[in-house]
Amino acid sequence: MKTTEIIQIVVIGSALVGGAAVIASKVMGPGENDATVAVTVPQLTTTAVKGEKYYDKSCISCHGDNASGTKNGPPLVHDIYNPGHHADEAFYRATLQGVKQHHWPYGNMPPRPEISKREVSYIIAYVRELQEANGIVYKSHRM
Repeated sequence: MKTTEIIQIVVIGSALVGGAAVIASKVMGPGENDATVAVTVPQLTTTAVKGEKYYDKSCISCHGDNASGTKNGPPLVHDIYNPGHHADEAFYRATLQGVKQHHWPYGNMPPRPEISKREVSYIIAYVRELQEANGIVYKSHRM
């Protein structure tokens, strides 16, 4: 076999393997903890830093690092959660009562009674600062 034929086989084989990997990742979706959106993290206020601590304790397993989403839960740094569509009260209700699946295919969110209202207020500050740093701002909700 000539060197040029070997090179052609290697190039074609590499392209096929790479293509298969891309297709597999699209079919299988994100990994358990893979972010579903890219998030720019700003310099956080003192309140948001507290919120990050509570978020990491109670929310990160589903909503991901820096609220970027995972295979288990949606990203909170997403326009669906802009303050005009999901006001702060929606976050309080979600932790107290849970949420039925409606925007995303992750299933219902169970109530999180172990998170206090004060802790939720810090978490909201954290999420809102992440959102703002990523261009997600209040937009009037229209049905």
